Amino acid sequence: QVQLVESGGGLVQAGGSLSLSCAASGDIFFYTMGWYRQAPGKQRELVADTISGGTTNYADSAQGRFTISRDNAKNMVYLQMNSLKPEDTAVYYCNANNLRRTYWGQGTQVTVSS
Repeated sequence: QVQLVESGGGLVQAGGSLSLSCAASGDIFFYTMGWYRQAPGKQRELVADTISGGTTNYADSAQGRFTISRDNAKNMVYLQMNSLKPEDTAVYYCNANNLRRTYWGQGTQVTVSS
């Protein structure tokens, strides 16, 4: 039903910024959209998510530095990351979920150098 493709990852120095994009192949109106990340040897964790109406939720580690947004008409989700820290280094995954289904993107690597 929905395929998700992330883009925008890369290498950035600590204190820098990076913007991630997630393009969905289908209608995301009925899905909560989120960004998760997984660092080497660590569990996957929620970074931020947003319901269709735009209400957002952030992990404590992301609060104040990251901003999630969505454009339902374009089936796009974004994650603006500012003041990046080395501990933000991870593979970032786009996620779509509702009561029936969950979809994952392939992930995009974000590396923050000290």
